[in-house]
Amino acid sequence: MSGSSEDMVHGELLQLIVEAADEGHRLDRYIAGKVPDLSRTYARHLIEDARVLLNNRQARPASPVRVGDVVTVQLPEPQPVGLVAEALPLQIVYEDDDVVVIDKPAGMVVHPAPGHNRGTLVNALIARYPEMAISGDLRPGIVHRLDRDTSGLLVAARNDRALHSLQAQQQARRMLKIYLVVVEGRMNEAEGVIDAPIARHPTDRVRMAVVAGGRPARTHWRVLEELGEYALIEARLETGRTHQIRVHFASRNRPVLADPLYGPKRPRATFGLTRQFLHAHRLGFALPSSGAWVEFTSPLPDDLAAALARLRQRANSAIRRT
Repeated sequence: MSGSSEDMVHGELLQLIVEAADEGHRLDRYIAGKVPDLSRTYARHLIEDARVLLNNRQARPASPVRVGDVVTVQLPEPQPVGLVAEALPLQIVYEDDDVVVIDKPAGMVVHPAPGHNRGTLVNALIARYPEMAISGDLRPGIVHRLDRDTSGLLVAARNDRALHSLQAQQQARRMLKIYLVVVEGRMNEAEGVIDAPIARHPTDRVRMAVVAGGRPARTHWRVLEELGEYALIEARLETGRTHQIRVHFASRNRPVLADPLYGPKRPRATFGLTRQFLHAHRLGFALPSSGAWVEFTSPLPDDLAAALARLRQRANSAIRRT
């Protein structure tokens, strides 16, 4: 299919061949111009969600297209028209006229997606802040995401000016995002950096993987506590790829404890957990209004704190036996 997509149906795979008139256009602009009723913002989201390939490789929204390039777009299943405001409980850590910082519980999806149209963080946010409900955008104000079963701190913008400020900080890697994570196995060093590109898994589209030619991804880490056959890690994200911490540590044969997607199919133990031991512990950024730097901290939720206590008890018992 070249240049046109008039008969495209959502949920199908679209393939476009770039023509001379579109030479040099940004990838997100090109897609928005070829797919009816698709905004440039939504096109950017599709690219960031690894639903777009440029010549069979992942690319950036700003990547220029050239004559003859093949652009493949996987459109998701249609979403309900408009967002539904739902008065769901939220743990607000900080709010002003520009931003809101939320301590997200495990189990809550951040924004609507196929299979999760209600009960998301976005549904709750637009009920509390109606000005955030921007027509046609299924994740208004969302700057960064947490996996459904990852708990912890997340910031959202309440207006366009704040959104642009936070996005600029994130793109410039000035936003501080620190996680607490328990991994299976002992680390060989006290601290380090995992620098490995991440892309959609070549055969399992549900998973991400370390893939040559994927998007650059860097995770800084240091061991906080040795726990026998496990380790409590502080991980700082330099980039924010999908499942980055989970993928990076799994690639080192140190999967996140109780991770159902990247951990072993039959884990040695889960210590009572029903989700991965991963918590967004600290978040820092410059306030859009004043530029003042702020930082917030979230303690471990009860399920992770209980699992950590069991890990410490087991590790101490093993020491006493030796």
